[in-house]
Amino acid sequence: MTTFPVLEGKVAIVTGAAMGMGEATAKLFAEAKAKVVLADYNEEKGRQVTEEIKAAGGEASFIKVDVSNSEQVQAMVQFAVDTYGKLDVAVNNAAITPDDKPADEFDENYWDRLMAVDLKGAALCQKYELQQMKKQGQGGSIINISSVSGFRPQPHNIAYVAAKHGVIGMTKVAALENGQYNIRVNSVAPGAIDTPMLRGALEQFGLNEEDYAPQLSLLNRFGQPDEIAQASLWLASDLSSYITGTTIHADAGYTSR
Repeated sequence: MTTFPVLEGKVAIVTGAAMGMGEATAKLFAEAKAKVVLADYNEEKGRQVTEEIKAAGGEASFIKVDVSNSEQVQAMVQFAVDTYGKLDVAVNNAAITPDDKPADEFDENYWDRLMAVDLKGAALCQKYELQQMKKQGQGGSIINISSVSGFRPQPHNIAYVAAKHGVIGMTKVAALENGQYNIRVNSVAPGAIDTPMLRGALEQFGLNEEDYAPQLSLLNRFGQPDEIAQASLWLASDLSSYITGTTIHADAGYTSR
């Protein structure tokens, strides 16, 4: 697939960039000629992906970040500015594995950790990205990665479902408040995407792709990480210059039925 240089001259942050959808997004953005800051808690894998981007001719840097930590998130944004001079685009993708308990038995400690990363972490990233973009005065684009779980409930996922609903809400609030600054804020809601997180969930619940994919996809297959990256690329680029406060459902029709 040929990628046009639609992000040439732009600086982008991608969180959760060490694997899965984040990795695919960072690589695609680099192919589209963005200067990419990869942020992840997994330093070894994150640096490996960064080197792969450089070897392919892209421009990228890595920073280790726990997105639930405000100081580290601020440092991440400052790192992007110190390294490349500005911040134009951000994809807030970092998340941890969904919970697996029913509503009357959920693990309170895991609830706290998941909310800290998947919801508070996304909000912190958005907060400091917005501050930097407003300071620059040149607009920008923020993409928050939600999920089909932000629209349709899943059993035994009460914390994850709540967090992803929250991501949709915080996206709309930020879009409402920052359109006047030409900062666009949107979300992508992936369906069943073939990532290590999904494979782990299948193993955890004793499921297989052949039987389970048709339940989650009108196309009878799991999506690929690069298919989500393409949605983020469009929202990051000026091709979507009149789009803000909305969600792209990259879910093979799951939420339409």
